[in-house]
Amino acid sequence: MKKIRVMIVDDSALVRQTLTSILNSDHSLEVVATAPDPIIAARKIMTEKPDVLTLDLEMPKMSGLQFLKKLMVQYPLPVVVISSLTENGSELAMKSLEYGAVDVITKPKIATRESLEESRIILCDAVKAAAHAKMIKAVIKPELKIEPKLSADEVVELYRNTANIKHTTDKIIAVGASTGGTQAIEKFLKAMPPDCPGIVIVQHMPELFTRSFAERLNQICNLHVKEGEHGELVTPGKAIIAPGNRHMLLAKTGAKYYIEINDGPLVNRHRPSVDVLFRSAANCAGPNALGIIMTGMGDDGAHGLLEMKNAGAFTIAEDESTCVVFGMPRVAISLNAASQILPLHDIARYTFNHFRT
Repeated sequence: MKKIRVMIVDDSALVRQTLTSILNSDHSLEVVATAPDPIIAARKIMTEKPDVLTLDLEMPKMSGLQFLKKLMVQYPLPVVVISSLTENGSELAMKSLEYGAVDVITKPKIATRESLEESRIILCDAVKAAAHAKMIKAVIKPELKIEPKLSADEVVELYRNTANIKHTTDKIIAVGASTGGTQAIEKFLKAMPPDCPGIVIVQHMPELFTRSFAERLNQICNLHVKEGEHGELVTPGKAIIAPGNRHMLLAKTGAKYYIEINDGPLVNRHRPSVDVLFRSAANCAGPNALGIIMTGMGDDGAHGLLEMKNAGAFTIAEDESTCVVFGMPRVAISLNAASQILPLHDIARYTFNHFRT
């Protein structure tokens, strides 16, 4: 199997060394070049022709953001931004997605063996996903097989409490996405009316970034969009985004829905995990829920969407034509977990009309 060729751009020699070691530990990845700044990177890109670029945002001579903007115009290439993501950095991360970066992740944590292993999984998976993202003039490669991983069983037990579900008619919309999902979620939420049912969202993203993402969406959408807090009620006209690096579950007390925040292990190699959210929605909302799985690599959310459908929920998978990476929806469709398959621009309209009928 041909390895994915990766180039690392970071002004820290230690970071370049650490990232090289982590990426080369995956048999499907190969670091072919590194660069301490964008000027050197520009020259090496033309000679090494990497499949994916990892990019720091704060560098000498030219910022990572400026370099990314120029790169996307002159030489479109899948880019994974790797940042420390301070409060200010999270705003820069949002800009990098606007300029064309495929994903944004935090720099690897090496404090403990467990945190290093989690960082390795997240980094390698992000680079693999970027290699298959739809880019202008890019050739889409077949999706890689994902290694075995934990399921939602590690965080939330599967059960059916249909009697409790029937005590409320409140509706819930559960959304899951990964690579390319920030843009997809933005388009979906901007198209939803202010009186729509409460929405709970898992987008694979790191800590701090989710708050910045939610705040930006809150400024441009008709809904109230925010990062989730433990115990928060899910109400009509509100969209709650799972905090980065935390699982989010839907729960119910009486006739009210609320969210729980959980620090469990990586599920399907992710935290937050879409499967965890979807299973909790199946458990406590059943037919009162609607599940949507959007663009992303791997299969996180696919089995959870099937559990929602089996519990009576209506389910939607994004069509391949609009996915940045047709991974998660593809697996959901293959499991017959989707009641409907729709392009992104039709999902919001169909969702709202579903609850009006």
